[in-house]
Amino acid sequence: MSVRRLAAEQPEGFAFTPENLEWAKAQIEKYPEGRQASAVLPLLWRAQEQMGGWLPEPALRYVSDMLAMAYIRVYEIATFYTMFNLAPVGRYYVQVCGTTPCWLMGADGIKDTCRKLIGEPGHVTGDGLFSWTEVECLGACVNAPMAQINKDYYEDLTPGSMKRILKELKAGRHVEPGPQDGRQASAPSGGPIALTDPEIYRNEEQGDATAAKPPLGKGRKPRPR
Repeated sequence: MSVRRLAAEQPEGFAFTPENLEWAKAQIEKYPEGRQASAVLPLLWRAQEQMGGWLPEPALRYVSDMLAMAYIRVYEIATFYTMFNLAPVGRYYVQVCGTTPCWLMGADGIKDTCRKLIGEPGHVTGDGLFSWTEVECLGACVNAPMAQINKDYYEDLTPGSMKRILKELKAGRHVEPGPQDGRQASAPSGGPIALTDPEIYRNEEQGDATAAKPPLGKGRKPRPR
């Protein structure tokens, strides 16, 4: 894993909103006395969401104090898990999968499109709308290549469909997540291939002849093998 460092520019402070503070206290109460540190991951995640997708250093200290943890312990956690961003990201944070299935299906083209329209990984566009990075497997291999934008998966991508998605989001228009080539969920890309042989349904069309056969133990003998 490459070295992950806190951003050079940091806000002066951080505090949960009243709603998030109430939520955080409820998370802490799930754990027995002396085990409050177990809530560190959800609290950091909520802090990141409140900050628009990244964790500033004051937020790490804030969560540390809430859980009575040494600052260094929370720093270790935030720098270890790549789901935590240590620098600002765009309003639309694009995570392009580059693991083998997506790479074989054309992820390099998706990354090239992001470079052309957004910039290098980690760069936030001047309008603050976009940033992107390459990530490891996001668990949608059958729909490769794919990318996660904020909380949504966009699958079966091509450079053209990726360009369209970014253009639509920039214009403030909703883009339906999921497959972008008309595929139904994770069904075969060429259409249904299972249970399509008419021979399978012959008995149904003729009236199920097997329905009148007695069950084993009542006049029927199993077939020899």
